[in-house]
This record gives sequence, C-alpha cells and structure tokens, in this order.
Amino acid sequence: MIAAKAAIHLLALSPLGWLLLQVWREWRAGASALGADPVAAIEHFLGEWALRLLLVTLAVTPLRQLTGLAALVRFRRMLGLYAFAYATLHFAAYLALDLGGYWALVFEEIAERPYLTVGFAAWVLLLPLAATSTQAAMRRLGRRWGRLHRLVYAIAALAVLHFWWVKSAKNDVAEPALYAGIAALLLGWRAVRALRSQRPRPQGTPPQRPP
Repeated sequence: MIAAKAAIHLLALSPLGWLLLQVWREWRAGASALGADPVAAIEHFLGEWALRLLLVTLAVTPLRQLTGLAALVRFRRMLGLYAFAYATLHFAAYLALDLGGYWALVFEEIAERPYLTVGFAAWVLLLPLAATSTQAAMRRLGRRWGRLHRLVYAIAALAVLHFWWVKSAKNDVAEPALYAGIAALLLGWRAVRALRSQRPRPQGTPPQRPP
C-alpha cells in the first residue's frame, strides 16, 4: 500500500515537475519551451491537469464497484486533494500572471466573463471538500459529510463547462468533448445505480449488501 501511494504521489506530481522544468528553461535560456504565449500555456496546463485528476477521482468508485477492490477507495482522497491543488495553482497563475498583480480586478473579471464565473464557482465549491477531507472531519460531520461531498458532481460539470468554453474560443472542441463524455459516463453510472437502489424489492427478496 505504501508503494502504491508513493507511485500515485509521483505520478500526480510529475506534470508539475515537467511544467517547472519548462519554466526554468524559458527563464534560463530564453527558449520557447512553452510556446508563443507562456502565460496561457501555464494556466491551461494546470487547469487541464486539475480536470484530469478530478475525473480520475470520480472514476475510483465505479472501478471499485466493477472490480471489487475495496482498497481503491484509499486513494480517492489523495487524488481529490491533488485535483484541488492543481486547480488552486491554476487560479493562482491567473491572478499572478494574467492579472499581473491587479487583483482588485479579479471579481470584475469573473463577473464579466462567463467562463471565469463557471471556473471560479468550481474552485469555490472545491474549498469545503478539501477542508473536510480529514478523518476527523468525517467523524465530526457524520452523514452530512457524504451529502457535502456530493458537490463533486456539480464541480465536475462546472469544470468541464469551463474547459469547453476556453477551448471553444480557439475552435477546439475535440478534447473538451472527450472530457465531457468521460464525466457524463461517470455521473451517469452513479445515477443509474442510485435509481436501481431505490426500486422496491419483491416481497421475500433479501436486501442486497452495498458494494
């Protein structure tokens, strides 16, 4: 288990390490490692990895239900926190690099640009999930913890919409469509299972144990 967690840490941190290397190359040698618009490249890279890790986090439960490997749940919190970390770096890069320190403009920008409104809403909803990701928070909140963490479904929808809006401005909808399809599949899986669990059972049928 320790080796598996170490591998996940390494895999989750690898994109950030690659990005820092490209930034160092850009600063050190003036090489165009990040393309013609380094600021946009940094922001998009961090945002896309936040979305990828969020979808991987959502995939843990269906994979556990399909494979019966209960141990997969142990990695869900770690992956979710990495998704939050990349989303926070994505937002921080926007504040520091795009706004150039004029942070007083941030709420005006968010209000005037719908794709920023949606992305900011997704990040704000992630905050309570990250803050209550500890075992102590789970014990303190009890059943409310599960209801609170269902916000991740709305967050996934908002994150995909934000990414779609950003990419569609450049006439690129293939990648957003892929992520939208994955999100729809993961959320649809949960919806179908929830509907099945609410169906009345015939009399005499023993209750099914949850997977």
